[in-house]
This record gives sequence, C-alpha cells and structure tokens, in this order.
Amino acid sequence: MFEGILVEKDDAGYRATVKAIDEAQLPEGNVTVRVSHSTLNYKDALAITGKGPVVRKFPMVPGIDLVGTVEASTHPAHQVGDQVLLNGWGVGEGHWGGLAQKARLNGDWLIPLPRQFSPQQAMAIGTAGYTAMLCVLALERHGVQPQDGDIVVTGAAGGVGSVAVALLAQLGYSVVAVTGRPQDAPYLQQLGATEVLERAQFATPGKPLGKERWAGAVDVVGSHVLANICATTQYRGVVTACGLAAGMDFPATVAPFILRGVTLVGIDSVMCPRADRLLAWQRLSTDLDFDKLGHISTTVGLDEAIPLAQHLLNGQIRGRIVVDVHQ
Repeated sequence: MFEGILVEKDDAGYRATVKAIDEAQLPEGNVTVRVSHSTLNYKDALAITGKGPVVRKFPMVPGIDLVGTVEASTHPAHQVGDQVLLNGWGVGEGHWGGLAQKARLNGDWLIPLPRQFSPQQAMAIGTAGYTAMLCVLALERHGVQPQDGDIVVTGAAGGVGSVAVALLAQLGYSVVAVTGRPQDAPYLQQLGATEVLERAQFATPGKPLGKERWAGAVDVVGSHVLANICATTQYRGVVTACGLAAGMDFPATVAPFILRGVTLVGIDSVMCPRADRLLAWQRLSTDLDFDKLGHISTTVGLDEAIPLAQHLLNGQIRGRIVVDVHQ
C-alpha cells in the first residue's frame, strides 16, 4: 500500500482525497518508480477541482510531473536504483501520475535526473520550468539575441513565467515582466526583471498594430494579451506561446505576421520529443541560477496540495508548488 491523491467520479460526485492505494491498482507499465516529489500545476489544479475536463478516466492519480527512483524495470534504458524524472506524456490525465508515492509508467516517458539537480530542485523547475526553457530555446533558434531588445514575459509571477524571467535574465536579456498581481513586482525584480507592467494594459482589445517594442516574448496567457503582444512586437521579432490562462481564443489579425514578419511559435511540452527534453534539461542545469529556485518554489505535502489547487486556479499562487509525497 502507498499514499496518493485519488480523483474519483461516481454517483456521490466528483472528489479528490488522499488515500491508501493498493499497488495492485497501478496501471500497466514497464517501469515502477518510488516517487519522492511531484508538483502542483495549473492542469493538476483543474484535475483536482474538476473545474476542467482534464481527467479522461476514473479513478485517476493527478500529477503531470514526478521524480523518483526506479524500483522495478523491464525497460532496457532504466535499471533498479536509477533516479528518473517525468514531465507530461498525458500522465495525470489518462494515465496515473505523480501525486502519489508510487507510479508505474512507460519507460519511454522517463529521462535520467540530471546529476546537477536534487529531486526537490528538479520539481521546483518541473513542467513549468522545462516549458520555459523550450520557449528560450525557440527564441534562440529563431535568432533572438540579448542585444536585439526587450523580451516580454506574460503571466510572469506564475510557474512558467517565473522560470522564464530567471532564465532570460541569467542569459543577459532585458526582461519585461507582465503580471496581474502588481504586488509581486519586487519578487519579479529579484528574479531579474528590469521592468514590471500590469496585465490590464494588455488584456482588452487593441489595435491590429501598435508601436514596436518587443524583440521576443514568452506568453502563457493567450487571448487579448497574446494578440496585443504580437501587435507590438518588433519587425521580425519572435513570440512563443505556451499557455491559455486567459482563454483559448486569439482575437488578432494577420497584420503583425505579414507586415512585420513576426513569428509566432507554438510550444508543446507534453508530447515533446525525447531529444528536445534532454536538451532543455541540460540547458536548465547550466543556465538557471539555482539560488533563485528558493524564491520561486514552496514545498508542501499531499494533504496541502488539494486545498491549494483552488488557490492556484484563482491566481493566488506565486511561482512553483513542489509536493513532497512523503511529507
């Protein structure tokens, strides 16, 4: 038996509770992992609260991230005792995830835990930080350099945004942070933002084209915010889009793309190929200031994760929530 958060839906309703789970209930997989830490992400919060159709079958252990030690394996790449991590691949949605003390998984989904990270540090980064790194890699791949001008990061006080600000600042970019919580300005400046702007000025319908400002962007918000960022991006600037905190809509025109040659790059972290994952984590190990992880993350236990899910959906959580599944 092991402890975990179990999401159930039946005649009694929709609920998430910490329960003792029999190992025989674990789903199929060729690697069993003794989980040490997981995280609480936006998608996990939707799964726990039932506020979004994230869970595709019941019962479900949520948790799109995990790190732990291989306990049993028939996969050639993973041996008993190996430390591994996982981000995405539909775990916590269609396959039991990381918010439990054990997980059984497809070994193809796992990568080795980089030796530079402790398990807690890896989860302080988690899917959010790995996604932020994918955004930075996309900016670099499209030729955006620090001398080209400001990089804007929306939803900057959240998980993706916090790591993106820290990464870009460490790499020498001038970072402008956009947040709906102006009280977090000192936090964002501590991470390396040179300027903090309120989201309200981006959140309503704007002109098809505005004054050119951004050499690049990391957007986790979507909707009018993304449209306005694109409209104010410099000639041949690059906008990476990886989130939909304000909605799935994109109320924009083609003007930024055909008149200024702006590139809009979609960033998917869930099904991202293994080679790209390994590169992202390798770069995180060299380009992220580990000292900033203490400012970005808070560690809680399984019991605390459930009430925190609603706070996360309400935009009341700053940075990253690490879940120590044995706490």
